[in-house]
Amino acid sequence: MTQHGGLAVHSALARGVFSVAVLVSLAVLFAPASDVPSGFDGADKVVHLLLFGVLASTGRWAGISAKVLAPLLIGYAAVSEVVQGLEVLGRSTSVGDLVADVLGVLVGLVVWEAARRRATTGS
Repeated sequence: MTQHGGLAVHSALARGVFSVAVLVSLAVLFAPASDVPSGFDGADKVVHLLLFGVLASTGRWAGISAKVLAPLLIGYAAVSEVVQGLEVLGRSTSVGDLVADVLGVLVGLVVWEAARRRATTGS
C-alpha cells in the first residue's frame, strides 16, 4: 500500500476495482441496441457521465496519473461513439454522449482530487 496525497492506494484492490469499471464500461458502451434499456429522457447522458466519472476516479485510485488517464479516457469515449455508430450494434453516434463522457472524466478527476485533499488535511 502506498499513500497518494493522504489517500491509501491499495494497489491490488484499486486496480481490481478499476478493472471491473473498465469491464462494465465495455458492456455498457458496446452492447447492441436490443440490450440497451430505455429510460427517462436524457438517461443515457446520465449513464455516460457516471460511467466515465467512475472510470476517472477509480483510475486515479489505481495510481494512474491524471495527465495519462484523462487523454486515454477521452480517446476511449471518442472511439466508443464511433463504434456505437457501426451498423452491427444498431446504435448511433452522439456528440451529446461524448460531451457527457468528457464531463464525467472531469467530474471523476475533481472528485478524486477533492477526496485526496480532504484526506491530506484530515478534515
